[in-house]
Amino acid sequence: MHTYRININGIVQGVGFRPAVYQLAKKMGVNGQVKNGVNGVEILFNANKGPAKSFYLKVLENAPPKAKIISHNLLLADSKTFNDFSIVLEETNNKNLQVLLSPDNAICATCEAELTDTSSRRYRYPFITCTQCGPRYSIVKQLPFEREYTAMKNFSLCAKCKQEYNNPNDRRFFSQTNSCAACGIELSISKKDGSAMADTQEEILKFTKELFQQGSIIAVKGVGGYLLLCDAGNATTINLLRNRKHRPRRPFAILYPDLEEIEANFHLNKKEKETLCSDEAPIVLLQPKEKGLKDLAINSIAPGLNRLGIMRPYSPLLNLLANDFARPLIATSANISGSPIIYKDHDAFEYLFDIADYIVSYNREITVPQDDSVVAISAHTNNEVILRRSRGYAPSFFCYTPKQKKCVLSMGAHLKSSFTLSINGNVFVSQFLGSGESYESQSMYKNTLAYWLKLYNAHPKMILADMHPGYFSHEYAIELSGDYNCGRKLIQHHKAHFAAVLAENNLVNNDQPVLGVIWDGTGLGDDGNIWGGEFFIYQNNTIQRRFHFDYFPAIAGDKMALEPRISALCVANDLEHSRGILKQKFSETEWNNYHSLVKTTTLFSSSVGRLFDTVASLVGLGDKQTYEGETAMYLQALAEIYIEKNGLTMDHSYFDQDVEDTIPVNSLIKKVIIDINTGEPVEYIAAKFHYSLADLIGKIATYLNVKQIAFSGGVFQNTLLIDWIQILHSNNFALFFHKNLSPNDENISFGQMVFYDNNMATKTEFLNAKEAQHIVSSEKAFAAG
Repeated sequence: MHTYRININGIVQGVGFRPAVYQLAKKMGVNGQVKNGVNGVEILFNANKGPAKSFYLKVLENAPPKAKIISHNLLLADSKTFNDFSIVLEETNNKNLQVLLSPDNAICATCEAELTDTSSRRYRYPFITCTQCGPRYSIVKQLPFEREYTAMKNFSLCAKCKQEYNNPNDRRFFSQTNSCAACGIELSISKKDGSAMADTQEEILKFTKELFQQGSIIAVKGVGGYLLLCDAGNATTINLLRNRKHRPRRPFAILYPDLEEIEANFHLNKKEKETLCSDEAPIVLLQPKEKGLKDLAINSIAPGLNRLGIMRPYSPLLNLLANDFARPLIATSANISGSPIIYKDHDAFEYLFDIADYIVSYNREITVPQDDSVVAISAHTNNEVILRRSRGYAPSFFCYTPKQKKCVLSMGAHLKSSFTLSINGNVFVSQFLGSGESYESQSMYKNTLAYWLKLYNAHPKMILADMHPGYFSHEYAIELSGDYNCGRKLIQHHKAHFAAVLAENNLVNNDQPVLGVIWDGTGLGDDGNIWGGEFFIYQNNTIQRRFHFDYFPAIAGDKMALEPRISALCVANDLEHSRGILKQKFSETEWNNYHSLVKTTTLFSSSVGRLFDTVASLVGLGDKQTYEGETAMYLQALAEIYIEKNGLTMDHSYFDQDVEDTIPVNSLIKKVIIDINTGEPVEYIAAKFHYSLADLIGKIATYLNVKQIAFSGGVFQNTLLIDWIQILHSNNFALFFHKNLSPNDENISFGQMVFYDNNMATKTEFLNAKEAQHIVSSEKAFAAG
């Protein structure tokens, strides 16, 4: 008889792994122990060689459904005799931690059934959970995952909960989040003067339902932060919410009581249904049926859009609120637009009464803030696109194993901020952390990063950042590299995008060339200009810029991204027949001032994001934006009107000439203007623009004789564009999109890490003399901007 050790790493803590091992050991008559350790789950046991291997294989075969194993081994250990099998607790130890954190999982079907079962002692208990569902990442304070190291520490188990916890045959055996109404978390409801409006849980839930019916806005403490809820059929209340939240047009998500209601009111394919019902339970963009619009104040919820963000109740509290009200509710992050989600109770009571009429809270702490994740499924090819990666998806990441074992911290970009931490052979990609523009978002970024560095006792040896000197993440990287006395490296924005999608699709070590199509709104290029319409070639660990959209003037700094009319002026100013369309968009003073800037600027852009703005402005969809990507979303919605009538067909492309050495923006926009002036329907022009971009990709790939194409950048959040790319090119090329990360700037931090980890080389090729005159230093370009 020998002593063996099994080590299992991955997401194996907080998912019921130890109870599963205990039950298996008892069934097989194995003596030993199991514990959560620094490397995941560790099992010590007595056995001979054959039975030891058999037990090892059974452990792997019977892993809990929420577990995700990334490594495991069976080794001989120092001799130790066990007389029984037990679960033991290990004191916290954050040295050389390799264990991955479990995300917050939506309420499971069994707990949901108990919640509505009048015979269950957890009937209508708003914080029901088990080993397979409930909060994990949002309540962790230390590792390993034990109750005393989480926000559950202050809740002592009652006799009945303790009996469940200690009973190997109970599904809450060793559930670290176990509680009930007798010993668990307590609800409260308050108004602005601080007075409590109800005492018992049932009184609070009943009163909340009545408040929704009366048109109140209520801030409700969710899993990763506070949400603002109100009646989705009450336009007056929704418009009041918009006014208080300073969110004039950006769409709101809608919470439905259950899947049956969603199916009755929205077109729902198999993939969309699976995503809604997944453990992650994100917001999913869905197209409403005619019936679904009757109970919604649609013009107040998602102005100008043909898809709505729909969510099902992912927590028991939301389940009770939604089902008691029995009608759809607006559910949006509790914040002022541009600021991060509020998750601390004292912040909620200090700030949220400026927006909400009442606050429903509870007395368990949220340790890490998270917004709801958002996903879109392309209509024709079922591609899943993560638009916001947060609750349920973050933070552990499985698609890449770093080559370098030293601790590397990647700081990400700016508007869609995230950080990536590579430590002890694992990669963690943080949740979406808002925009780096506001002080509040910067503070949340710093606090979340500090939490992670402390959690894993991490001391970065290298810090990576975007080249843009004005980004908060760039400035903070300089500060941190001084604090840690470590190296610092700057990585170009679009090359980080490319590295991210290469790594996600296991293409980093691929021996064939890969075309990287990287399209977004902005990113500082190697030549000091603003890139965003890039075609790279990756081969032999080298990224080379091979094509890009012709440069056009970039003026007015960040204002250009906020006002599509400025992009239209910069792109179309010198084109025939454009003046009549453009001049009406500006006052005389603005016209003269902007023209002067266009003539004198030394900063230029190749951004496809700005081309979407240009076309949207030219066809009359809007000249000023109230949120990022607004008019581009309207342009997609307009194109989909044409697609719905005509299918994914088009007579010809705006890029009907052969590819040479540039991608002619002037020719593209000139043809758009011709179609406008000849009276072509605007939905046809919008669809043709999408088709032309998709068609261009095939022309470039054919010209370069490349058979593999990878896509990244915020433009590829556009599911219509993805559908058209797939339909046009999937038979001739291997196409690679992001799978577990968003194509937007949230993936930049991961791409920075991949770029550095593989010591990727770069080569920038300027294609003609005309380009060379635009090459200016970064300092001069940003001084001019």
